[in-house]
Amino acid sequence: MKLTDLNRDGGIGANSLFVQLGDLNLLVDCGLHPKRVGRVAMPDFQPLRGVQLDLIIITHCHLDHIGSLPVVMREHPDTPVIMTTSSRMLIERMLHNSANVMVRQREEEHIPEYPLFTHEEIDRCARRLTGLPFGQPRHFRGARDEIEVVFHPAGHVAGAAGVEIRHKHRQVFFTGDVLFENQRTLAGAKFPSGHFDSLIIETTRGATERPAGKERLNEVNRLITVANDTVQRGGSMLLPVFALGRMQEVFAILHDARKFGRLVDCPIYAGGLGVDLADYFDEIARKTKHVQFSRSILKDLKVKPTPRQIDASKDPGQKAIYLVSSGMMVERTPSYLLAASLLGHARNTIGFVGYCDPDTPGGQLLAARPGDDFLFAAIHLKAKVRARVERFELSGHADREELLEFAVQTGARSVVLTHGDPPARAWFARELAAQMPRAKVIDPVPLTPQQI
Repeated sequence: MKLTDLNRDGGIGANSLFVQLGDLNLLVDCGLHPKRVGRVAMPDFQPLRGVQLDLIIITHCHLDHIGSLPVVMREHPDTPVIMTTSSRMLIERMLHNSANVMVRQREEEHIPEYPLFTHEEIDRCARRLTGLPFGQPRHFRGARDEIEVVFHPAGHVAGAAGVEIRHKHRQVFFTGDVLFENQRTLAGAKFPSGHFDSLIIETTRGATERPAGKERLNEVNRLITVANDTVQRGGSMLLPVFALGRMQEVFAILHDARKFGRLVDCPIYAGGLGVDLADYFDEIARKTKHVQFSRSILKDLKVKPTPRQIDASKDPGQKAIYLVSSGMMVERTPSYLLAASLLGHARNTIGFVGYCDPDTPGGQLLAARPGDDFLFAAIHLKAKVRARVERFELSGHADREELLEFAVQTGARSVVLTHGDPPARAWFARELAAQMPRAKVIDPVPLTPQQI
Protein backbone atom coordinates (compact mmCIF):
# COMPACT_ATOMS: atom_id res chain seq x y z
CA MET A 1 0.00 0.00 0.00
CA LYS A 2 1.22 3.48 -0.90
CA LEU A 3 -0.17 6.74 0.47
CA THR A 4 0.52 10.26 -0.80
CA ASP A 5 -0.68 13.35 1.06
CA LEU A 6 -1.84 15.78 -1.66
CA ASN A 7 -2.31 18.67 0.79
CA ARG A 8 0.58 20.77 -0.48
CA ASP A 9 0.97 22.60 2.86
CA GLY A 10 0.53 19.59 5.13
CA GLY A 11 -1.25 20.37 8.40
CA ILE A 12 -4.98 21.12 8.22
CA GLY A 13 -6.39 22.50 5.02
CA ALA A 14 -6.88 20.99 1.58
CA ASN A 15 -7.20 17.48 2.95
CA SER A 16 -6.73 14.76 0.34
CA LEU A 17 -5.00 11.37 0.40
CA PHE A 18 -4.06 9.35 -2.70
CA VAL A 19 -4.04 5.67 -1.76
CA GLN A 20 -2.72 2.86 -3.96
CA LEU A 21 -3.96 -0.51 -2.68
CA GLY A 22 -3.22 -3.50 -4.87
CA ASP A 23 -4.12 -2.39 -8.39
CA LEU A 24 -6.77 0.06 -7.15
CA ASN A 25 -6.23 3.81 -6.99
CA LEU A 26 -8.32 5.59 -4.36
CA LEU A 27 -8.74 9.20 -3.32
CA VAL A 28 -9.89 9.89 0.23
CA ASP A 29 -11.33 13.43 0.38
CA CYS A 30 -10.43 16.42 -1.78
CA GLY A 31 -10.78 19.64 0.17
CA LEU A 32 -10.09 23.34 -0.19
CA HIS A 33 -7.71 25.26 2.09
CA PRO A 34 -9.62 27.95 4.03
CA LYS A 35 -6.60 30.30 4.19
CA ARG A 36 -5.58 30.12 0.51
CA VAL A 37 -7.25 31.49 -2.60
CA GLY A 38 -7.27 30.37 -6.21
CA ARG A 39 -5.87 27.07 -7.41
CA VAL A 40 -3.23 26.98 -4.66
CA ALA A 41 -6.12 26.46 -2.21
CA MET A 42 -6.67 23.03 -3.75
CA PRO A 43 -4.63 19.90 -3.11
CA ASP A 44 -1.87 19.30 -5.67
CA PHE A 45 -3.43 16.75 -8.00
CA GLN A 46 -0.30 16.30 -10.12
CA PRO A 47 0.27 12.71 -8.83
CA LEU A 48 -3.15 11.81 -10.25
CA ARG A 49 -2.32 12.92 -13.80
CA GLY A 50 -2.57 9.96 -16.15
CA VAL A 51 -3.80 7.69 -13.35
CA GLN A 52 -6.95 5.60 -13.64
CA LEU A 53 -8.73 6.66 -10.44
CA ASP A 54 -11.01 3.83 -9.34
CA LEU A 55 -12.87 5.37 -6.40
CA ILE A 56 -13.28 8.64 -4.50
CA ILE A 57 -14.27 8.35 -0.83
CA ILE A 58 -15.66 11.33 1.09
CA THR A 59 -15.41 11.17 4.89
CA HIS A 60 -17.67 14.19 5.59
CA CYS A 61 -18.92 17.46 4.13
CA HIS A 62 -16.76 20.19 5.63
CA LEU A 63 -15.18 22.18 2.81
CA ASP A 64 -11.63 21.34 3.83
CA HIS A 65 -12.60 17.80 2.80
CA ILE A 66 -14.92 18.33 -0.21
CA GLY A 67 -14.15 21.80 -1.61
CA SER A 68 -12.22 20.51 -4.66
CA LEU A 69 -14.45 17.54 -5.46
CA PRO A 70 -15.99 18.91 -8.68
CA VAL A 71 -12.49 19.68 -10.02
CA VAL A 72 -11.34 16.09 -9.44
CA MET A 73 -14.56 14.73 -10.91
CA ARG A 74 -14.02 16.89 -14.02
CA GLU A 75 -10.54 15.42 -14.49
CA HIS A 76 -11.72 11.86 -13.76
CA PRO A 77 -15.15 11.71 -15.40
CA ASP A 78 -15.76 7.98 -14.87
CA THR A 79 -14.76 7.65 -11.20
CA PRO A 80 -17.57 6.85 -8.75
CA VAL A 81 -17.83 8.87 -5.52
CA ILE A 82 -19.13 7.37 -2.28
CA MET A 83 -20.03 8.81 1.11
CA THR A 84 -22.59 8.14 3.84
CA THR A 85 -26.31 8.60 3.27
CA SER A 86 -26.38 11.73 5.45
CA SER A 87 -23.40 13.26 3.68
CA ARG A 88 -25.11 12.63 0.35
CA MET A 89 -28.05 14.71 1.60
CA LEU A 90 -25.72 17.61 2.47
CA ILE A 91 -22.97 17.67 -0.12
CA GLU A 92 -24.69 19.43 -3.01
CA ARG A 93 -25.84 22.29 -0.78
CA MET A 94 -22.33 22.70 0.62
CA LEU A 95 -20.76 22.76 -2.85
CA HIS A 96 -23.31 25.22 -4.22
CA ASN A 97 -22.56 27.53 -1.29
CA SER A 98 -18.85 27.25 -2.04
CA ALA A 99 -19.48 28.24 -5.67
CA ASN A 100 -21.44 31.29 -4.48
CA VAL A 101 -18.59 32.32 -2.17
CA MET A 102 -16.02 31.97 -4.96
CA VAL A 103 -18.10 34.12 -7.33
CA ARG A 104 -18.28 36.81 -4.65
CA GLN A 105 -14.53 36.53 -3.97
CA ARG A 106 -13.77 36.90 -7.66
CA GLU A 107 -15.63 40.20 -7.70
CA GLU A 108 -14.55 41.57 -4.30
CA GLU A 109 -10.95 40.32 -4.20
CA HIS A 110 -10.27 40.17 -7.96
CA ILE A 111 -9.37 36.47 -8.10
CA PRO A 112 -9.62 35.59 -11.80
CA GLU A 113 -9.34 31.82 -11.20
CA TYR A 114 -12.62 31.77 -9.31
CA PRO A 115 -14.99 30.05 -9.36
CA LEU A 116 -13.10 26.76 -9.58
CA PHE A 117 -16.40 25.13 -10.56
CA THR A 118 -19.91 26.28 -11.44
CA HIS A 119 -23.40 25.48 -10.23
CA GLU A 120 -24.09 23.69 -13.50
CA GLU A 121 -21.03 21.51 -12.99
CA ILE A 122 -22.20 20.54 -9.50
CA ASP A 123 -25.57 19.54 -10.91
CA ARG A 124 -23.91 17.38 -13.59
CA CYS A 125 -21.70 15.70 -10.96
CA ALA A 126 -24.64 14.82 -8.72
CA ARG A 127 -25.58 11.61 -10.54
CA ARG A 128 -22.16 10.13 -9.72
CA LEU A 129 -22.50 10.72 -5.95
CA THR A 130 -23.66 7.67 -4.00
CA GLY A 131 -24.71 7.55 -0.35
CA LEU A 132 -24.14 4.32 1.59
CA PRO A 133 -25.55 3.33 4.99
CA PHE A 134 -23.26 2.94 7.97
CA GLY A 135 -22.11 -0.60 8.63
CA GLN A 136 -23.01 -2.10 5.25
CA PRO A 137 -20.01 -3.37 3.24
CA ARG A 138 -19.70 -2.43 -0.42
CA HIS A 139 -17.29 -4.13 -2.84
CA PHE A 140 -15.29 -2.38 -5.57
CA ARG A 141 -13.15 -4.09 -8.20
CA GLY A 142 -10.05 -3.03 -10.07
CA ALA A 143 -8.52 -4.89 -12.99
CA ARG A 144 -7.41 -7.73 -10.70
CA ASP A 145 -8.02 -6.79 -7.08
CA GLU A 146 -11.12 -6.15 -5.02
CA ILE A 147 -11.68 -4.10 -1.88
CA GLU A 148 -14.50 -3.94 0.62
CA VAL A 149 -15.42 -0.54 2.08
CA VAL A 150 -17.44 -0.04 5.29
CA PHE A 151 -18.45 3.30 6.81
CA HIS A 152 -18.57 3.68 10.62
CA PRO A 153 -20.11 6.64 12.52
CA ALA A 154 -17.38 9.17 13.42
CA GLY A 155 -19.38 11.72 15.42
CA HIS A 156 -17.84 15.11 14.49
CA VAL A 157 -20.64 16.25 12.17
CA ALA A 158 -23.72 14.79 10.49
CA GLY A 159 -22.66 12.07 8.06
CA ALA A 160 -19.02 11.92 9.19
CA ALA A 161 -17.48 8.48 8.78
CA GLY A 162 -14.46 6.47 9.69
CA VAL A 163 -13.60 4.30 6.69
CA GLU A 164 -12.66 0.65 6.96
CA ILE A 165 -11.08 -0.90 3.85
CA ARG A 166 -10.40 -4.61 3.53
CA HIS A 167 -8.03 -5.82 0.83
CA LYS A 168 -7.22 -9.52 0.76
CA HIS A 169 -5.99 -10.22 4.31
CA ARG A 170 -5.21 -6.58 5.06
CA GLN A 171 -7.42 -4.18 7.02
CA VAL A 172 -6.92 -0.42 6.83
CA PHE A 173 -8.81 2.22 8.83
CA PHE A 174 -9.13 5.97 8.24
CA THR A 175 -10.56 7.84 11.22
CA GLY A 176 -11.45 10.95 9.21
CA ASP A 177 -12.38 13.75 11.60
CA VAL A 178 -13.73 12.12 14.76
CA LEU A 179 -15.43 12.95 18.05
CA PHE A 180 -16.07 10.17 20.57
CA GLU A 181 -18.21 12.29 22.91
CA ASN A 182 -21.94 12.69 22.33
CA GLN A 183 -22.99 16.11 21.10
CA ARG A 184 -26.45 17.54 21.72
CA THR A 185 -27.44 16.75 18.12
CA LEU A 186 -25.22 13.79 17.28
CA ALA A 187 -24.02 10.61 18.94
CA GLY A 188 -20.28 10.06 19.34
CA ALA A 189 -18.13 7.86 17.13
CA LYS A 190 -18.74 4.12 17.08
CA PHE A 191 -15.57 2.64 15.65
CA PRO A 192 -14.82 -1.07 15.44
CA SER A 193 -12.50 -2.35 18.13
CA GLY A 194 -9.67 -4.74 17.52
CA HIS A 195 -6.84 -5.12 15.05
CA PHE A 196 -6.06 -3.09 11.94
CA ASP A 197 -2.91 -3.46 9.89
CA SER A 198 -2.72 0.25 9.05
CA LEU A 199 -4.33 3.21 10.78
CA ILE A 200 -4.61 6.69 9.27
CA ILE A 201 -5.51 9.00 12.15
CA GLU A 202 -6.45 12.66 12.55
CA THR A 203 -4.33 14.64 15.03
CA THR A 204 -6.15 18.00 15.26
CA ARG A 205 -6.02 18.37 19.05
CA GLY A 206 -2.63 16.78 19.59
CA ALA A 207 -1.15 20.01 20.99
CA THR A 208 -4.18 20.69 23.20
CA GLU A 209 -4.68 19.17 26.64
CA ARG A 210 -8.22 19.60 27.89
CA PRO A 211 -8.03 21.46 31.22
CA ALA A 212 -9.64 19.89 34.26
CA GLY A 213 -13.27 20.92 34.65
CA LYS A 214 -13.71 21.64 30.92
CA GLU A 215 -15.84 18.57 30.26
CA ARG A 216 -18.46 19.14 27.58
CA LEU A 217 -21.47 19.33 29.93
CA ASN A 218 -19.65 21.87 32.12
CA GLU A 219 -18.84 23.95 29.06
CA VAL A 220 -22.45 23.92 27.86
CA ASN A 221 -23.56 25.17 31.29
CA ARG A 222 -20.83 27.83 31.27
CA LEU A 223 -21.90 29.06 27.84
CA ILE A 224 -25.46 29.62 29.09
CA THR A 225 -24.19 31.32 32.25
CA VAL A 226 -21.99 33.71 30.27
CA ALA A 227 -24.81 34.47 27.82
CA ASN A 228 -27.16 35.34 30.70
CA ASP A 229 -24.55 37.50 32.43
CA THR A 230 -23.76 39.36 29.19
CA VAL A 231 -27.37 40.22 28.36
CA GLN A 232 -28.20 41.13 31.97
CA ARG A 233 -25.39 43.70 32.06
CA GLY A 234 -26.74 45.27 28.86
CA GLY A 235 -24.47 43.62 26.34
CA SER A 236 -24.67 41.28 23.39
CA MET A 237 -22.98 37.91 22.88
CA LEU A 238 -21.51 36.89 19.53
CA LEU A 239 -20.92 33.20 18.87
CA PRO A 240 -19.01 32.71 15.58
CA VAL A 241 -19.78 29.13 14.53
CA PHE A 242 -19.15 26.71 11.69
CA ALA A 243 -22.26 26.51 9.52
CA LEU A 244 -22.31 22.71 9.30
CA GLY A 245 -22.78 21.02 12.65
CA ARG A 246 -21.77 23.61 15.21
CA MET A 247 -24.56 26.10 14.49
CA GLN A 248 -27.23 23.42 14.73
CA GLU A 249 -25.77 22.12 18.00
CA VAL A 250 -25.74 25.59 19.57
CA PHE A 251 -29.32 26.17 18.40
CA ALA A 252 -30.30 22.99 20.26
CA ILE A 253 -28.32 23.99 23.38
CA LEU A 254 -30.03 27.41 23.49
CA HIS A 255 -33.41 25.76 22.91
CA ASP A 256 -32.90 23.36 25.82
CA ALA A 257 -31.88 26.22 28.10
CA ARG A 258 -34.86 28.35 27.06
CA LYS A 259 -37.26 25.40 27.43
CA PHE A 260 -36.19 24.80 31.03
CA GLY A 261 -36.12 28.49 32.00
CA ARG A 262 -32.33 28.72 32.16
CA LEU A 263 -31.79 31.26 29.36
CA VAL A 264 -32.54 34.94 29.78
CA ASP A 265 -35.31 36.38 27.61
CA CYS A 266 -33.50 38.12 24.74
CA PRO A 267 -33.60 38.23 20.95
CA ILE A 268 -31.55 35.61 19.10
CA TYR A 269 -30.18 36.54 15.69
CA ALA A 270 -28.69 34.02 13.27
CA GLY A 271 -27.35 34.21 9.78
CA GLY A 272 -25.42 32.44 7.09
CA LEU A 273 -25.48 28.97 5.60
CA GLY A 274 -26.06 27.33 8.99
CA VAL A 275 -29.64 28.60 9.16
CA ASP A 276 -30.40 27.03 5.79
CA LEU A 277 -28.73 23.78 6.86
CA ALA A 278 -31.20 23.50 9.75
CA ASP A 279 -33.72 22.28 7.15
CA TYR A 280 -31.27 19.63 5.99
CA PHE A 281 -30.63 18.46 9.56
CA ASP A 282 -34.37 18.21 10.06
CA GLU A 283 -34.61 15.98 6.97
CA ILE A 284 -31.65 13.83 8.05
CA ALA A 285 -33.24 13.39 11.48
CA ARG A 286 -36.53 12.25 9.93
CA LYS A 287 -35.09 9.98 7.24
CA THR A 288 -31.99 8.45 8.85
CA LYS A 289 -32.22 9.12 12.63
CA HIS A 290 -28.50 9.99 12.50
CA VAL A 291 -29.05 13.36 14.19
CA GLN A 292 -31.39 14.69 16.86
CA PHE A 293 -32.68 17.97 15.49
CA SER A 294 -35.92 19.64 14.43
CA ARG A 295 -36.44 22.78 12.37
CA SER A 296 -39.08 23.78 14.94
CA ILE A 297 -36.22 24.70 17.32
CA LEU A 298 -35.67 27.92 15.36
CA LYS A 299 -39.36 28.76 15.53
CA ASP A 300 -39.49 28.11 19.28
CA LEU A 301 -36.45 30.38 19.80
CA LYS A 302 -38.03 33.07 17.55
CA VAL A 303 -34.75 33.33 15.67
CA LYS A 304 -34.43 36.53 13.65
CA PRO A 305 -32.18 37.04 10.62
CA THR A 306 -28.93 38.87 11.23
CA PRO A 307 -29.19 42.42 9.86
CA ARG A 308 -28.04 42.63 6.24
CA GLN A 309 -26.14 45.85 6.84
CA ILE A 310 -23.70 45.74 9.76
CA ASP A 311 -21.91 48.94 10.78
CA ALA A 312 -18.59 47.59 12.07
CA SER A 313 -17.79 50.89 13.76
CA LYS A 314 -20.95 50.95 15.90
CA ASP A 315 -22.22 48.66 18.67
CA PRO A 316 -25.69 47.44 17.55
CA GLY A 317 -26.89 47.69 21.18
CA GLN A 318 -29.50 44.95 20.84
CA LYS A 319 -28.85 43.05 24.10
CA ALA A 320 -29.00 39.92 22.01
CA ILE A 321 -27.30 36.64 21.15
CA TYR A 322 -25.80 36.48 17.66
CA LEU A 323 -25.17 33.02 16.21
CA VAL A 324 -23.31 33.64 12.97
CA SER A 325 -20.90 31.86 10.64
CA SER A 326 -17.94 31.80 10.09
CA GLY A 327 -16.47 29.99 13.06
CA MET A 328 -12.97 31.41 12.65
CA MET A 329 -14.19 34.96 11.99
CA VAL A 330 -12.84 34.98 8.45
CA GLU A 331 -12.44 38.46 6.94
CA ARG A 332 -15.55 40.28 5.71
CA THR A 333 -17.97 37.64 7.01
CA PRO A 334 -20.86 38.70 9.28
CA SER A 335 -19.07 37.31 12.34
CA TYR A 336 -16.00 39.42 11.48
CA LEU A 337 -18.06 42.59 11.11
CA LEU A 338 -20.09 41.94 14.26
CA ALA A 339 -16.92 41.26 16.24
CA ALA A 340 -15.55 44.61 15.09
CA SER A 341 -18.69 46.34 16.31
CA LEU A 342 -18.78 44.56 19.70
CA LEU A 343 -15.13 44.23 20.72
CA GLY A 344 -14.60 47.75 22.01
CA HIS A 345 -17.35 47.62 24.66
CA ALA A 346 -16.89 45.86 28.01
CA ARG A 347 -20.54 44.84 28.30
CA ASN A 348 -20.26 42.50 25.27
CA THR A 349 -18.90 38.97 24.89
CA ILE A 350 -17.37 37.13 21.93
CA GLY A 351 -17.36 33.38 22.48
CA PHE A 352 -15.71 30.70 20.34
CA VAL A 353 -17.06 27.14 20.49
CA GLY A 354 -14.76 25.25 18.13
CA TYR A 355 -11.33 25.08 16.54
CA CYS A 356 -9.72 28.37 15.50
CA ASP A 357 -6.61 28.34 13.36
CA PRO A 358 -4.07 30.65 15.09
CA ASP A 359 -3.55 32.60 11.85
CA THR A 360 -7.23 33.45 11.36
CA PRO A 361 -8.83 36.56 12.90
CA GLY A 362 -10.61 34.31 15.41
CA GLY A 363 -7.36 32.66 16.46
CA GLN A 364 -5.64 36.04 16.71
CA LEU A 365 -8.43 37.47 18.86
CA LEU A 366 -8.22 34.49 21.23
CA ALA A 367 -4.49 35.21 21.63
CA ALA A 368 -5.03 38.93 22.30
CA ARG A 369 -5.06 40.35 25.84
CA PRO A 370 -7.56 42.76 27.40
CA GLY A 371 -6.64 46.31 26.48
CA ASP A 372 -4.70 45.34 23.35
CA ASP A 373 -5.38 47.10 20.08
CA PHE A 374 -6.91 44.63 17.64
CA LEU A 375 -6.77 45.38 13.92
CA PHE A 376 -9.60 44.32 11.65
CA ALA A 377 -7.33 44.73 8.65
CA ALA A 378 -9.86 43.87 5.95
CA ILE A 379 -12.04 46.85 6.92
CA HIS A 380 -9.23 49.15 8.16
CA LEU A 381 -10.63 49.36 11.68
CA LYS A 382 -8.81 49.13 15.00
CA ALA A 383 -10.58 48.39 18.29
CA LYS A 384 -9.50 48.01 21.91
CA VAL A 385 -10.10 44.56 23.35
CA ARG A 386 -12.61 45.54 25.99
CA ALA A 387 -15.28 42.89 25.44
CA ARG A 388 -15.04 39.56 27.21
CA VAL A 389 -13.44 36.98 24.88
CA GLU A 390 -14.15 33.35 25.79
CA ARG A 391 -13.37 29.90 24.44
CA PHE A 392 -15.85 27.13 25.19
CA GLU A 393 -14.50 23.60 24.79
CA LEU A 394 -17.16 22.29 22.42
CA SER A 395 -14.79 21.09 19.72
CA GLY A 396 -15.98 18.63 17.10
CA HIS A 397 -12.65 16.78 17.37
CA ALA A 398 -11.70 14.07 19.84
CA ASP A 399 -9.32 14.76 22.71
CA ARG A 400 -5.84 13.50 21.99
CA GLU A 401 -5.91 10.93 24.80
CA GLU A 402 -9.04 9.30 23.35
CA LEU A 403 -7.50 9.04 19.90
CA LEU A 404 -4.28 7.67 21.34
CA GLU A 405 -6.23 5.02 23.25
CA PHE A 406 -8.07 4.03 20.07
CA ALA A 407 -4.81 3.80 18.13
CA VAL A 408 -3.09 1.65 20.75
CA GLN A 409 -5.94 -0.87 20.94
CA THR A 410 -5.84 -1.41 17.15
CA GLY A 411 -2.32 -2.86 17.43
CA ALA A 412 -1.62 -1.42 13.97
CA ARG A 413 1.73 -2.18 12.34
CA SER A 414 1.77 1.31 10.83
CA VAL A 415 0.11 4.56 11.92
CA VAL A 416 -0.10 7.55 9.56
CA LEU A 417 -0.59 11.02 11.09
CA THR A 418 -2.90 13.42 9.24
CA HIS A 419 -5.04 16.54 9.74
CA GLY A 420 -2.93 18.27 12.37
CA ASP A 421 -0.42 21.09 12.71
CA PRO A 422 3.24 20.16 13.36
CA PRO A 423 3.07 20.41 17.18
CA ALA A 424 -0.04 18.21 17.23
CA ARG A 425 1.58 15.56 15.04
CA ALA A 426 4.75 15.71 17.13
CA TRP A 427 2.80 14.87 20.29
CA PHE A 428 1.18 11.86 18.64
CA ALA A 429 4.47 10.69 17.15
CA ARG A 430 6.09 10.82 20.60
CA GLU A 431 3.27 9.07 22.44
CA LEU A 432 2.73 6.40 19.79
CA ALA A 433 6.45 5.60 19.75
CA ALA A 434 6.32 5.11 23.52
CA GLN A 435 3.11 3.06 23.64
CA MET A 436 3.40 1.20 20.31
CA PRO A 437 7.15 0.61 20.01
CA ARG A 438 6.72 -2.00 17.26
CA ALA A 439 4.57 0.22 15.06
CA LYS A 440 5.90 2.31 12.21
CA VAL A 441 4.72 5.89 12.81
CA ILE A 442 4.61 7.99 9.64
CA ASP A 443 4.19 11.75 9.41
CA PRO A 444 3.93 12.01 5.62
CA VAL A 445 5.79 14.67 3.68
CA PRO A 446 3.34 16.35 1.29
CA LEU A 447 3.41 14.93 -2.26
CA THR A 448 5.92 12.22 -1.29
CA PRO A 449 4.64 8.62 -1.66
CA GLN A 450 4.91 6.62 1.56
CA GLN A 451 5.09 2.86 1.65
CA ILE A 452 2.70 1.79 4.40
